[in-house]
Amino acid sequence: MWEKRSDMVVHEEDPYNAEPPPAALAGHPLTTADTFYSRNHGGVPHVSASAWRLRVDGLVATPLELTLEDLRRRFPEQHVTATLQCAGARRAAMDAVRPIPGEALWGPTATSTAAWTGVRLADVLAAAGVADSAAHVAFWAPDVALEARPPQEFGGSIPLAKAEASEVLLAWAMNGEPLPAVHGGPVRVVVPGYIGARSVKWVDRVTVQSEPSASWFQAVVYRLLPADVDPATAPPGTGFSLGPVALNSDVLSPADGAQVPAGPTTLQGYAFAGGDRSVARVDVSVDGGTTWVQADLEPPAGPWTWALWSTTTVLQPGQAEVVVRAWDDTAACQPESAASLWNPKGYVNNAWGRIRLHVGGLA
Repeated sequence: MWEKRSDMVVHEEDPYNAEPPPAALAGHPLTTADTFYSRNHGGVPHVSASAWRLRVDGLVATPLELTLEDLRRRFPEQHVTATLQCAGARRAAMDAVRPIPGEALWGPTATSTAAWTGVRLADVLAAAGVADSAAHVAFWAPDVALEARPPQEFGGSIPLAKAEASEVLLAWAMNGEPLPAVHGGPVRVVVPGYIGARSVKWVDRVTVQSEPSASWFQAVVYRLLPADVDPATAPPGTGFSLGPVALNSDVLSPADGAQVPAGPTTLQGYAFAGGDRSVARVDVSVDGGTTWVQADLEPPAGPWTWALWSTTTVLQPGQAEVVVRAWDDTAACQPESAASLWNPKGYVNNAWGRIRLHVGGLA
């Protein structure tokens, strides 16, 4: 479905929600469209490039209505390589601490990286003329989510300062090809460093406003709730809204639970700092965190991307608990335990990544 690889881990068919097997990301700086994770709250709309229109309104001097050809003709083309990560990435490990009912149990690969082509949102906003009273930029799309109360189109917002940053795009291409419908074609927002929900797909309206979006997905869904709050009864505005991605990392190869021979074994994975931070170091342990070695980091494809890491270690017969932790350029490190992070919607599990390997005799 959706021209995806056959071994995608599908959490839901309709709306389509799926992530690739971990090994599919290992060692690949860019993620192909057939492997890139897909998070949707409603059915995938089919909007032709010729019929697509973008409305820019709100606190602007000159409201705009733009076609795709207008974007291409009026504004300089830009290219940004960026990693997107779902706010619920690695929720399955948090669910193992305490159940999180009603949420997709995403694994470690609701994270992918692509080269995006489009125009700066900042250039479009400048053409519209942003009012002095503006503080946020909201996005709307035509996909209707039946889970919302009441059912409504997907939406969200980012602070004006981020919207006017040079890395934020209205993108029409992914890895040099037109955006597939399942990834937001013909045009989507790409907000590097922020949770994937802010990179609104199929965007058809941009509203400049003084307050954050009132969308159900901003006011209710993508919020970090206290552990003692029931999401079903919490009023809008409970907790705080998610924005920049938290520092995170995980193991991509070998797979969790894999049988491997004793002796030299190569371990691979990713680390992602989010926000405007970068990964400074990745540590790997094969004894559950008692001893550590520094992994080798591949040069990132850009300032807004993950860092791919690898290390080769000698494994002894028996059981090996592989643990990975990342440090960013502010000297922050991932927290050790998912138990200390548990929240009723299972967001922001950025605890140390862990897998267990069954190590056999010498190869």
